[in-house]
Amino acid sequence: MVEISFRSLFVFSAVFRVFLVLYGEWQDAHMEVRYTDIDYVVFSDAASLMASGKSPYERSTYRYSPLLAFLLMPNSFLHQSWGKFIFSASDLLVGLLIHRILKLRGVPEKLCTYSTMVWLFNPFTFTIGTRGNCEPIVCAMILWILICLINDHLLQAAFWYGLVVHLRIYPIIYALPIILFLDPQYFKPGEKPVLVDWNSGTSKLSQQTHSRSISDLLTSMITWRRIIFGLISGSTFFILTGLCFYLYGWDFLHESLLYHLTRTDPRHNFSVYFYHIYLHYEHELSVLQKLIAFLPQFTVQLVLIFRFARDLPFCFFLQTLAFVAFNKVITAQYFVWFFCLLPLLLPWSNMKLKWKGISCVFLWIGAQTHWLMWGYMLEFRGKNVFVQLWLASLLFLAANTFVLINIVRNHVYSPVFKQLNQIDSDKAMKDE
Repeated sequence: MVEISFRSLFVFSAVFRVFLVLYGEWQDAHMEVRYTDIDYVVFSDAASLMASGKSPYERSTYRYSPLLAFLLMPNSFLHQSWGKFIFSASDLLVGLLIHRILKLRGVPEKLCTYSTMVWLFNPFTFTIGTRGNCEPIVCAMILWILICLINDHLLQAAFWYGLVVHLRIYPIIYALPIILFLDPQYFKPGEKPVLVDWNSGTSKLSQQTHSRSISDLLTSMITWRRIIFGLISGSTFFILTGLCFYLYGWDFLHESLLYHLTRTDPRHNFSVYFYHIYLHYEHELSVLQKLIAFLPQFTVQLVLIFRFARDLPFCFFLQTLAFVAFNKVITAQYFVWFFCLLPLLLPWSNMKLKWKGISCVFLWIGAQTHWLMWGYMLEFRGKNVFVQLWLASLLFLAANTFVLINIVRNHVYSPVFKQLNQIDSDKAMKDE
């Protein structure tokens, strides 16, 4: 059997992405259906406004940090595809970081390569950057934060976490699991924590960690490591946000932050809430209705965090999948948020590709395709299929829930670090 090297796969995936960017330029110029994402047009217009000394928020529907528009300013004077190459490079960086995390956790090279392929050759991921969507930048930052935490580079992790929350508000859901992850049971003063080997037995560690109650998890919550992480990440977020507010005022605050917290989009999307929002869009939703919409999302987040925070990459994946599935607005670009984390848990999964893995993949894709069929009937054929589309959204939620449950049931729980008592017992056994 021919051995596939990670380097050759990476080079091929890079060339493939360059080809897609160039092909996208050709399709935009010669075909009615554009390859470029509409969001990229918004980014480019906002960057052009910033380059001319104006506010990027003069471009309607630009609802991102000014930092993104600043990054894409060369679009207006260098080349219109500058941003696509930046996003595609971030997409490739995600692949490198996935491979790095798996190597840090002791996963064999061959398994690292195959796991990373799930990102590099996923149609959702290699098209999103080349079409001009910014999500690969956020994904790369999330993975870099994981690497900093695994390597015990606390200050770097805190800085990048504050930055990524400023860029995209959704990573705020990772704050509590990171705080729980920085548990004094795993850290000796002045010493780097010991990683759990990939091929070591994790059942004992799993039982020890799972037996802890929520009160135990909250014990000694206030530690210097947690205080430092909170201060650095919070300061980074508020300094950047304050600077942007000084430059662009309430337009920035509303469009990049508050809008995403109070968003009620009446357009059809994958969320089960879209039909209710559509029917009541002319009437302002009450505070109680908004809170009820957040309640399932909040409850599921807490359960996953307190159950799996020690296995931080796995916890991030479950949180993100659940957050997207239960969100008030769901678009296809949100799927990339958990796709970048999926390869990090594959080496610890007992799920066989045949048949359970295949069934989960086809169920998820089938439920999405079924939804897209009704979405096409509504959007392009003008049919009144709102009820059918809402039922398709319910089916998609059920598919997401089924996949999440199966992933949890087939995962070998593995905390990233060994507990101090486990390290001492290992040393005692070696001395004997």
